Amino acid sequence: MTDPQALSPVAVGALAVLVALGVDRLWGEPAARWHPVVGMGRYLGWAGERIAPQVPTPQADRWRVFSRGALAWLLGAALVALSAWALARALGAVPGWLQALALGLLLKPLLAWRMLRDEVRAVEAALGESLPAGRERLSWLVSRDVAPLNTAQVRESAIETLAENLNDSVVAPLFWFAVAGLPGAALYRFANTADAMWGYRGERQGRDWTWAGKWAARADDVLSWLPARLTAGLLGAAGRWRELRAQAGLTPSPNSGWPMAAMALALDVSLAKPGVYTLHPAGRSPQAADTARALQLAGRVVGGLALLAGGVALCAAGRVWA
Repeated sequence: MTDPQALSPVAVGALAVLVALGVDRLWGEPAARWHPVVGMGRYLGWAGERIAPQVPTPQADRWRVFSRGALAWLLGAALVALSAWALARALGAVPGWLQALALGLLLKPLLAWRMLRDEVRAVEAALGESLPAGRERLSWLVSRDVAPLNTAQVRESAIETLAENLNDSVVAPLFWFAVAGLPGAALYRFANTADAMWGYRGERQGRDWTWAGKWAARADDVLSWLPARLTAGLLGAAGRWRELRAQAGLTPSPNSGWPMAAMALALDVSLAKPGVYTLHPAGRSPQAADTARALQLAGRVVGGLALLAGGVALCAAGRVWA
């Protein structure tokens, strides 16, 4: 047997994923003051006040506003990626098992399965109390106006959020961690957070984001393109690709429709955003049991990723110890 320091980078990375998923399952999110995504949000909030005009952007100023948004995004992305790179590089000098542990602790805040699961459960529990309670709890998860939603629409929105954020908060960060290590996962989370805060068309909170947030929206589209389709496949829709592609194309987003349509097809329910799209219209209206089934299905995806990481770690470590 060789020294644990001889663990390959692949084994270290796979073990780090197991640590991150384990910490997430046991303890959930770290305190806000230590949370890197909260820090990203603070930067984006500060920069957003300086790039987005408070009135509709005049035609002559659109490229200037767009350029400001792009530069602010690039600066934040560089700071995030370089910080993650420096931390990962510093860990290269420590023994392999300790490196995997530390890397997993740094990776954990960049993914959030437990919080997503608990919030979707909370919406269903609130619906069991009353429709107004369900609407109120859903408003914690979505930016749309929840006041006109009926019981079925609140449940649909919660299931859609679960499917979309299974990609945004779990699969995509792990995908980019596998591709580019901790800097890749950190950069993705920055891009996704920037899209959530800046990627609006038109006015929000008194500011015009149409051009100020365009770069952020397109960057997230690019980085989420492949993970969104992988998430759809992991949800069991790989055998219905043609139908899935047709349904996913009904949404305005080039990516979020894929995991949402996959979830609709897997559950055989219809998921809709009133006035915007209806996914799998032939499906039935979701019931409380369907929320539980959706959570179970998403949980199997997360569990499958953990098993994959464990298998990779064992194989990589076995080659070293052989």
